[in-house]
Amino acid sequence: MIIGVPKEIKNHEYRVGMVPSSVRELTLKGHEVFVETNAGTGIGFTDQDYIDAGAQILATAAEVFAKADMIVKVKEPQAVERAMLRHDQILFTYLHLAPDLPQTEDLLKSGAVCIAYETVTDDRGGLPLLAPMSEVAGRMSIQAGAMALEKSMGGRGMLLGGVPGVEPAKVVIIGGGMVGTNAAQMAVGMGADVVVLDRSIDALRRLNVQFGSAVKAIYSTADAIERHVIEADLVIGGVLVPGAAAPKLVTKEMIRRMKPGSAIVDVAIDQGGCVETSHATTHQDPTYIVDEVVHYCVANMPGAVARTSTFALNNATLPYIIKLANQGYKAALLSDKHLLNGLNVMHGKLTCKEVAEALSLDYTAPTALL
Repeated sequence: MIIGVPKEIKNHEYRVGMVPSSVRELTLKGHEVFVETNAGTGIGFTDQDYIDAGAQILATAAEVFAKADMIVKVKEPQAVERAMLRHDQILFTYLHLAPDLPQTEDLLKSGAVCIAYETVTDDRGGLPLLAPMSEVAGRMSIQAGAMALEKSMGGRGMLLGGVPGVEPAKVVIIGGGMVGTNAAQMAVGMGADVVVLDRSIDALRRLNVQFGSAVKAIYSTADAIERHVIEADLVIGGVLVPGAAAPKLVTKEMIRRMKPGSAIVDVAIDQGGCVETSHATTHQDPTYIVDEVVHYCVANMPGAVARTSTFALNNATLPYIIKLANQGYKAALLSDKHLLNGLNVMHGKLTCKEVAEALSLDYTAPTALL
């Protein structure tokens, strides 16, 4: 199979779909890999590094898209990239379609076979291709929140952990999954007063075992969210409904009642955000203020630590890339129910039920197409 790796073009996105060591794994198996020039420079890889791994370098993304049977990316394709997709071409990347009707419509028109990292599952009910970036985003959310609380950013002027004789900041984390757990780990390490809200008793028990009394693990109800959000200095939105739009758990009224200079980091912004006042921002312009509350809503947070993120992501995606290349998408999808769950769009049909419901579009069972 011919695999194409274009350079990412989203604002301040330096990650790359495949590192040279991953390319080498594919070329050793007899596949061809075409990489757009300078695709890996943002994380320290030169074109020569890719050539040494067996790849061929092309001058433009258009050439990569034209040659490849499968495009491997990191972020959802931008409009100019979507226009280059063709019928039966495989697109393997993060898509986050539920809050993004224009992208969904373009992918449907393309006729491509679009497999989303974020809806591939595993035997434990996890999301193995989302987990690495959730770990990164969860840890980064505390760094971002700590900066948002600084006075120069419009924040309260608080240090998360305080100092002897001064109370630490109260950090409220909504969602006790991969994002929430990693956020809690960082917040506890910095000495903050940490509360995690979740509706899963098993998740709360796990948090209790992991952190003990350092984290208050609270069952999530509308009342509990309202009470803790209003008291918070920093709120982390780490809610995830696989494939679907994030529920709006923090309302405009709660924002209005928060302390002036408090901050919100909405990690769920890739899926539309879990805060009513959230809208996507970029690394170039990451924050804005609503009712004196600083909002950090960068939609590709792990891109800020692109080298760490790329390696973590490649470790997870490489086995699936190899499977798709070795078997072709039909055999690979039919033989692996978890990879099949990643199929969101195929030949003009929407094959992810959660996305179809979120966008009020027709759903087609993937097995009907395969």
